Amino acid sequence: MKKGFTLIELLIVIAVISILIGISLPRFKGMQDEGNIAKAKGELRTLQTAVESYYIHNSNTYPATTAAALQTALAAAVPSIITYVPTDPFSGTGADYVYVMGGTNSKFYIIYSVGPAGNGSAVITSDAVVETNGSSCIYASNIGQDLQP
Repeated sequence: MKKGFTLIELLIVIAVISILIGISLPRFKGMQDEGNIAKAKGELRTLQTAVESYYIHNSNTYPATTAAALQTALAAAVPSIITYVPTDPFSGTGADYVYVMGGTNSKFYIIYSVGPAGNGSAVITSDAVVETNGSSCIYASNIGQDLQP
């Protein structure tokens, strides 16, 4: 008598392994999103600190209102603040975090990530309130409602 597995036994093992993989893959995706959310929050805190440092050291003015201008201003600041602006982990294209100014005399700013859904955005209303579009928007602002997922 030959020893080995029958075809049915092999199919059952493959089916069980497939079920286990099917259960675990969505969980791994959720863990990856949680990691990227934590990364985005940390980077946004760093950028917020850099923008505030820039404000203190540059005659109480904030950097210009585009991501490229933010990169240039913070990298060239004296004293040195940061060497580069990190990219948004949710952009999918390696795009920068979005930096927007608003409010009276442009004294408020918001830096945001598009979030896990990839469609988040934020604006500052005329009465200095942050309004987000998309439930997954992660942002930092000098208005006081910061780092909200």
